[in-house]
Amino acid sequence: MRVSVGKKTLRLAQFAMLLAIEAVVCFTPLGSLPAVGPLVATLGMVPVIITAIVMGTGAGSAMGAFAGLFSFLVWTFTPPPLSAPMAFVFTPAYPPGNFWSLVICFVPRILVGTVASACRNLFTRLKWKAPAAYLVSGALGSLTNTVLVLGGIYLFFGSDYASAIHQTYGALPALVGLTVLTNGLPEAVIGAVAAYFIGYPLRKHVRHNFE
Repeated sequence: MRVSVGKKTLRLAQFAMLLAIEAVVCFTPLGSLPAVGPLVATLGMVPVIITAIVMGTGAGSAMGAFAGLFSFLVWTFTPPPLSAPMAFVFTPAYPPGNFWSLVICFVPRILVGTVASACRNLFTRLKWKAPAAYLVSGALGSLTNTVLVLGGIYLFFGSDYASAIHQTYGALPALVGLTVLTNGLPEAVIGAVAAYFIGYPLRKHVRHNFE
């Protein structure tokens, strides 16, 4: 069934509002929450997950692409002072960054939207109860970013990254695991909560505009 011009406009407006929220959490300190010690859990994937839950796979993946673009801009032009030595893993602007920096910066974010929406669709077809379907979908979407970013860093920049953080290459697997526990899991909880307590009611309210 063809979508009317009015519905297309409404859908675009919905996406634009979520994109504005994505910009706020990416470009301001409001996008970070304390996690463990000096580490922080970022909110950058929350608008991506909500977009995927509310508007579907295409919109969620597109929001993930914008999240990647915003991250690229931050790491290229205003990298956090304490993390500046690691900027090369997200942008080729700093050596030894290269094409794989762009892959790490963009692909995991795009797949957050893809995975969150695909999981919600799958779990719904499997007749999961809404709380489980949305909570798990949000968590898996967030973990997609964590696992792929850390995996990409280890695979493509392992030695250089270890040197940048003044660690040995042999210690890197343990550090990656620690990062998953201290950053990835809090972010997964945030993604799960956002998917159910924000994405689920929003989807119920607006889904007639795009289904």
